[in-house]
Amino acid sequence: MTLHTLEEYRPSETEPFMNERQREYFRKKLLAWKEDILKESRETLQHLQDDNQNHPDLADRASSETDRAIELRARDRQRKLISKIDAALQRIDDGSYGYCEETGEPISLKRLDARPIATLSIEAQERHERRERVYRDD
Repeated sequence: MTLHTLEEYRPSETEPFMNERQREYFRKKLLAWKEDILKESRETLQHLQDDNQNHPDLADRASSETDRAIELRARDRQRKLISKIDAALQRIDDGSYGYCEETGEPISLKRLDARPIATLSIEAQERHERRERVYRDD
């Protein structure tokens, strides 16, 4: 993520939660992250177009197809991530960003700084993961 484009400001627990400065900080962070992903996607697309060649050797062809499949799977994950970034930007606009979807409580600034697309507090995320494990084990 291109953090050098963000100013030196860091959100602090001592200021009002999700004040204008914090919202702007997270907006810039999310937009920089999205731009990095889009740039990487363009580079991958270019690479896939440049590497579109027939390999006479079956092993080379299989290796190339495997690489291509891995690249496309990574792009799909990044597409989903962009969707989550867009949803986070929408939450900043509507004022719900930074609050747990399950409890309505503020999500810690440390968690949001580490994962700005987070929609659940740590506690709610852990409960969600425990429930997921229980149902997966059945």
